[in-house]
Amino acid sequence: MVKKLLLIGLVMAFFGAGSVMLWFTTLDIPDFRSFNQDRLITESTKIYDRTGKIVLYSLHENVERQVVDFDHISRFVKNATVAIEDDQFYEHYGVKPMAILRAFFVNLGTASFRQGGSTITQQLIKNSVLTQDKKISRKIKELVLSIKVEQVLSKEEILTLYLNETPYGGNLYGIEEASRSFFGKAAADLNLVESSYLAAIPKAPTFYSPYGNNRDKLEERKNLVLERMLALNFITAEEKTAAQQTKITFQPAADRGIKAPHFVLWVRDYLEEKYGPDVVRRRGLKITTTLDWEWQKKAEAVIREFAPGNEEKFRAKNAGMVVIDPKTGDILAMVGSRDYFETENDGNFNITLAHRQPGSAFKPFVYATAFNKSYTPETVLFDLETQFDTNCDTDPTRCYTPGNYDNNFRGPMTLRQALAQSINIPSIKALYLAGIRDSIETATAMGIENLGDANQYGLPLVLGGGEVSLLDMVSAYGVFANDGVRHPYRRLLKVEDNDGRVLEESAISGRRVLPENTARLISDILSDNAARSPTFGENSLLHFPGRDVAVKTGTTNDYRDTWIIGYTPEVAVGAWVGNNDNTPLEKKVAGLIVAPLWNSFFRQIMPELADERFPDPLPARKDIKPVLRGIWQGGENYFVDQSSGKLATDYTPPELRQEKVVPAVHSILYWLDKNNLHGPRPSNPELDPQFKLWEEPVRRWAAARGLTDSTLAVAPSTEDDVHRPEYRPVLSISGPTGPQTKDQVISVEVRAESRFPLAQVDFFLNNSFLGSATAAPFKISFRPSTIEHLATNNELRAVGYDQVRNQGEAKMTLEIRE
Repeated sequence: MVKKLLLIGLVMAFFGAGSVMLWFTTLDIPDFRSFNQDRLITESTKIYDRTGKIVLYSLHENVERQVVDFDHISRFVKNATVAIEDDQFYEHYGVKPMAILRAFFVNLGTASFRQGGSTITQQLIKNSVLTQDKKISRKIKELVLSIKVEQVLSKEEILTLYLNETPYGGNLYGIEEASRSFFGKAAADLNLVESSYLAAIPKAPTFYSPYGNNRDKLEERKNLVLERMLALNFITAEEKTAAQQTKITFQPAADRGIKAPHFVLWVRDYLEEKYGPDVVRRRGLKITTTLDWEWQKKAEAVIREFAPGNEEKFRAKNAGMVVIDPKTGDILAMVGSRDYFETENDGNFNITLAHRQPGSAFKPFVYATAFNKSYTPETVLFDLETQFDTNCDTDPTRCYTPGNYDNNFRGPMTLRQALAQSINIPSIKALYLAGIRDSIETATAMGIENLGDANQYGLPLVLGGGEVSLLDMVSAYGVFANDGVRHPYRRLLKVEDNDGRVLEESAISGRRVLPENTARLISDILSDNAARSPTFGENSLLHFPGRDVAVKTGTTNDYRDTWIIGYTPEVAVGAWVGNNDNTPLEKKVAGLIVAPLWNSFFRQIMPELADERFPDPLPARKDIKPVLRGIWQGGENYFVDQSSGKLATDYTPPELRQEKVVPAVHSILYWLDKNNLHGPRPSNPELDPQFKLWEEPVRRWAAARGLTDSTLAVAPSTEDDVHRPEYRPVLSISGPTGPQTKDQVISVEVRAESRFPLAQVDFFLNNSFLGSATAAPFKISFRPSTIEHLATNNELRAVGYDQVRNQGEAKMTLEIRE
């Protein structure tokens, strides 16, 4: 039995091996003589706007390629390509068994087919004649064809075919076209440095594009190419060092029918990272983005209109803009520079993704954190020249005494005033009270990425000490616009393959990251034109009469970056103006430099927006400490009765209770513990490391104005004796008896017995106000038919007040019949 099974197995193995050999021998070698587009590309991937109708970019329209032979390709680029792609190219027979085995085990462990191990020959086969399916059958076919090709073509022929097939980004294919497009020369004339760049790009043509935002990564990979060439003795150490130190200028990027280029290439970069460059290049995907093409055109036009003037007046060569729908996170417009194709100013660099210091545009995140901790817009801090570094006395190099934009100091200010007017000193104090770590956590939760560890920052963080991107800033401000709910920004709505199957569809996913009232407080302040007018004027470019628009500007201390971010409940728009190379601008604030272009765009889209208003925030509690409610003259308070001037009691009418504060001018740290706002006043405020630094300027300011401290001895020593329960007026109502009709005129009169003369009587029927009488006789006449919600038996109520507002009340039942 065992022998029979063994025999059957041998027969099956023989026939299986024979079938494989037959398939191997009959598998045709492809014809590589034709470089037409149909062989290389099955279908063109297209990127659309949000309507799915406007083509922003078609990856394979107008493919550009010039085929050259081996002798017309620089030896440097041949060696560089072999060094980085397949350093055993001249030794193997089309495949590298050990590399395949290593890739097999890696893929087995990850349950994927991402690990390669491909030789140049395999890549030629894959890019030229096979689909990009991650299937074992396709991989086997690739291996077989690679071996057969090596049997009939020389290494020179294979390398020449490969270099003529290789994609270099966009519609560029082949070494000759890439050489002419990037360097303006033939492939035969490429030097070592240029060749190392061209060998570095094909691994991820969009990511490593010299026209994108990853130029530093391209430099790293170029240097890796040189290292590999040295290791293979293709170049000497001296040549490698010289090449690494040589600066290369790329030709201007050509306009190949692309709309919204910064946005589109950013989208393409994402797609290639997720699906792989081969899938994006050859699968005929339909990409529907979030971009609003009409708004994109407006944004581009505004940047083009204002950029020349900004360069002339302020030495600002570049500008960028991002527009986001805060209710969905959709990116509606993205302009990464004044002109993508302007290489003189690095126009291909997408400034909206770059990390720059935001200046005062970062302040709202700090104030939001403070509001989360029960500080209020009315909380008072002193805007006075202040030394903030506790080590300044022992190490003068560490002193930190910042100023304001106008070098003036304003004394006591509410947080509303400080944020609206962008005053630095109170903002630094607000950061200390809110906490650096907590402020960073707030900003991160709202969408600001890569701020890093809180330990790397100090108090300058609130003035823009971190680095952020314009995209993240606009997205984060959208949280304020959306009542505290964050929708991460979206660039894609849908990705479909060439058969219409949906590969990816973006869903709207909101998550609350900020208390609703905190978001409303920030929006209320940033849209308060009266609060910001002392700095910006009543009719500034930040103001849109009759519309709710919240806005914040930012200028870095060194005048290298100017920002403005504004929003309504429907849209958030941010703009940046500066120089890509960080050279400083004229010393002007953002309101002068970047606000005009932002205002122009906002005015163009305003007619398309509904007149949606920001919801009102909740009012501040009245039972919190005076300094949290806008009272800076002192922290101890008492209440008096306005009618008697004596201490108010529980019987004093609320409208006659007047708050008085014991005069004593101190910094906020004297009145409260920042870790326990509503607890008792600190018994030893000196324990707070910032107390002395804040307190001394405040005390000097108060002394200069003749303000001296008092004690509770200034309060009255006796209590209110005119408002007591026994002094309440006793009222009686006289009116009709028996049933009345709806249309009948009814008259009622009130009499009172009281210690003080009666001054006013208010009349109500079923809690509906009927009117008041302010002189004797205290009476009123009315017709029941004018009152809503009448019943058969109705309550008639009279509330009377004497001359010192003691209150009494009387009721009667009024019967109404049809």
